[in-house]
Amino acid sequence: MTLGKGSHVYLIDGSGYIFRAYHALPPLTRKSDDLPVGAVAGFCAMLHKMLMGFGNSGPTHLAVIFDHSSKSFRNDLYPDYKAQRPPPPEDLRPQFPLIREATRAFGVPAIEMKGFEADDLIATYARQAADAGAEVTIVSSDKDLMQLVGPGITMLDPMKNVTIGPDAVREKFGVPPERVIDVQALAGDSVDNIPGAPGIGIKTAAQLIEEYGDLDTLLARADEIKQPKRRETLTGKADQIRLSRELVTLKQDVPVEIAVDDFPVEKPDADKLLGFLAEMEFRTLSTRIAQALGVEAPVIEAKPRPEAAPAGASSPAAGVGGAAAEGPGAVRAMPPIDRGGYAILRDAAALGDWLAEARESGILCIDLETTSLDEMKAEIVGIALSPAPGRAAYVPVGHFTGEGDLLGAAERAPGQMGLEEALTLLKPILCDDAILKVGQNLKYDLKVLRRHGLDARPFDDTMLISYALDSGLGGHGMDELSERHLGHRPVPIKELIGSGKTAITFDRVDLGKAAEYAAEDADITLRLWHRLRPRLAAERVSTVYHTLERPLVPVLADMELAGMRVDRDVLSRLSNGFAQKMAALEDEIQKLAGRPFNVGSPKQLGEILFEDMGLEGGVKGKAGAWGTGADVLETLAAQGHDLPARVLDWRGLSKLKSTYTDALPAHINPETGRVHTSFSLAATSTGRLASTDPNLQNIPVRTEEGRQIRTAFVAEEGNVILSLDYSQIELRILAHIAGIEALKKAFRDGLDIHAMTASEVFGVPIEGMDPMVRRRAKAINFGVIYGISPFGLANNLRIPQAEAKAFIDAYFEKFPGIRDYMERTKAEAREKGFVTTLFGRRIHTPGINQKGPGRGFAERAAINAPIQGTAADVIRRAMIRIPEALTSHKLSGRMLLQVHDELLFEVPKAEAEATEKVVKRVMEGAAAPAVEISVPLVVDAGTGQSWAEAH
Repeated sequence: MTLGKGSHVYLIDGSGYIFRAYHALPPLTRKSDDLPVGAVAGFCAMLHKMLMGFGNSGPTHLAVIFDHSSKSFRNDLYPDYKAQRPPPPEDLRPQFPLIREATRAFGVPAIEMKGFEADDLIATYARQAADAGAEVTIVSSDKDLMQLVGPGITMLDPMKNVTIGPDAVREKFGVPPERVIDVQALAGDSVDNIPGAPGIGIKTAAQLIEEYGDLDTLLARADEIKQPKRRETLTGKADQIRLSRELVTLKQDVPVEIAVDDFPVEKPDADKLLGFLAEMEFRTLSTRIAQALGVEAPVIEAKPRPEAAPAGASSPAAGVGGAAAEGPGAVRAMPPIDRGGYAILRDAAALGDWLAEARESGILCIDLETTSLDEMKAEIVGIALSPAPGRAAYVPVGHFTGEGDLLGAAERAPGQMGLEEALTLLKPILCDDAILKVGQNLKYDLKVLRRHGLDARPFDDTMLISYALDSGLGGHGMDELSERHLGHRPVPIKELIGSGKTAITFDRVDLGKAAEYAAEDADITLRLWHRLRPRLAAERVSTVYHTLERPLVPVLADMELAGMRVDRDVLSRLSNGFAQKMAALEDEIQKLAGRPFNVGSPKQLGEILFEDMGLEGGVKGKAGAWGTGADVLETLAAQGHDLPARVLDWRGLSKLKSTYTDALPAHINPETGRVHTSFSLAATSTGRLASTDPNLQNIPVRTEEGRQIRTAFVAEEGNVILSLDYSQIELRILAHIAGIEALKKAFRDGLDIHAMTASEVFGVPIEGMDPMVRRRAKAINFGVIYGISPFGLANNLRIPQAEAKAFIDAYFEKFPGIRDYMERTKAEAREKGFVTTLFGRRIHTPGINQKGPGRGFAERAAINAPIQGTAADVIRRAMIRIPEALTSHKLSGRMLLQVHDELLFEVPKAEAEATEKVVKRVMEGAAAPAVEISVPLVVDAGTGQSWAEAH
């Protein structure tokens, strides 16, 4: 097909695809001969996805462009060009020719040329096509290709599916595409070892080019620069800057041997493509592609290796830092952990070397050391990096020596980089889609980086990988994971900073000790990634991690950074009111007791209840004091005793006062005037989020006083709070999972589910129903989800246990499917050691087979886990989709808070109605298409100036 107007040429950056494919899948070997093929599999999947995604409006011409080797004509101009880059990983080398063969098997030209880089070939073909009147799309996110963007030429970021045009280029470089070369010449590139103008970064370079027009004019008028150091650099390093310009300029006149006309898009030869896939032993991919081509998938039978271990056999775990054979994708052997082998990077040149290594390997573990656990206040002290197991370094940027004076001043420790300089060098790596960033609890680092205008993508989080694999089997902190999976105990942070009142901040830690500690953390985290990530696919929880865990991290980071406005005056008024009510309750309690005593003293209360008043049911602890916990007081209150009931009221007010009205003002950030809670993604076994510092998910709503706390959470002027809350989502999920047709029909018909249950169980009509009867049915409906006992229901309803038992028996008799679900779930947990949600989340139940009272708790947890976990998965899916939905509808509201089944937003008043519709639609459809729930998910919405008004 002759190229011309109406033609559309796609030029795919093959080198970027290779490294992305290498890290997209766990290490994989061909079973018959142990040939590494993980990158080949990832590349084929990515290329297939792109080709299938074109539909009928795709390109007319297509080619994949590769680097021929690490050497090019630029090495003749500058021998040190890319000299610092390490060789590619050993297991990737044999895959390079296979990837080119894969490209050709798809019927796509694989283009490379000795002496030139892939970017030069892309530039040449793009220019030829554009000059012929064709439209050109360069499939890459590589910043070096952005100089080509212009009339007829755009870029496509395949990871984000985002088109990069002139506006995006200006946003990244501060100048239009035609001036990108000038900016790059000034800024240089530490990864490619392009010298540029020392001390001048992208931002400064853009300012200079914008002011003087172009590089030649700038250099000609360099003596006009006011800053002495900058003027000296530009005049003294002019030749070096011009050389840098030559190095960064892509050649658009490479004497290519194959013309762009020879890249017509053709349907792949099915026999050739499926034959290659069969040779690689890619069963799943072969089936998928065969279906797309409309042919029968080949039967792939891998030949066993001569000395293959029996199926299912596994080798013992390796020693510290080693690797265990864990089925598909077993990790590469790793060197022992050596704290003395870590490096300290004190200048830009040293950091550049390590970043070059990361760019070549395509992976970098990063860990920030800061002055605080509060991301809104934390200052960066240092940055730990690890591009490979056993290779780790520390970049100190904020260490001080001495104890300082009364104002906290101290002397900056020598031998450190400036923070901005270090972040400027890091930024290209952090934003490079071809380099995977790895971290532990990366949400923290992401928030700190965003405060400095940086982001990190793509990324993997070892904490969340562990959580997806082993939820319910222990904690997911780095120290615990290191001991569990690597057999290594890291340096405890307390050894460096101490504890309690004498603890110091990390910026006062000796630099050498800090480097050893921080680099070890990065090294261990990357080792954990190599150990854990292959298990995701092997244990079939990849979808959970990739769709429920990892995508939620940036969403939560945005929510936490946004925070929520809190009115100090409202809190103050509430605090005073609670204090007055508590004083009145104390008077009433002491009158009931017949003498004064300290209501807040459990010991004195126990003496009043069980000695003075002689109430039954008292039990003494080991210390000899009577137990007066909430369960004891609730039991006594249920028996009709007023004093314990009033003490429960007093304790509730006391907690509200101390936990919220008195404590919340201290959490208001002085810079933002808002409270910034932190959500923990891996704190519960079921996928529910937990809120800390402060906890905004546990504000009581059953009492009027508890609901008043929410009046202090308010919107900014001109905005409103929007609340959207799933209605009875766990009951709906129970009806679906247990297959209770009566409940499902009630939900589909929009009936009052509690009234319907009461009618079914107690045989009374819905119309004119006694509210107390409905309340009993409601208590059973919600209680059964948690495996409630007759004792628990009796306490909730304050009725005799025998009556409560009769209610529960009647409930199960009316809805036998619920008991069947419970027994089925317990049996599954005992057999497998875990239960699953509808979306595949595994929740382990380690105590399910033990004897004794703990077993009952484990059984109740197993019954509840699939229900609560599925509800948690649904709202996670909604939260992940909502930001994009709001953006696509050009709505500016912000999601601020998640309280289990409820989401809170702050939105402009004029957008409230539109935002409600968009979010409601996302939330109600969040389960699809992964799961089709047989009852509708219903979301209730409300708006108001405060959280209380909106709920």
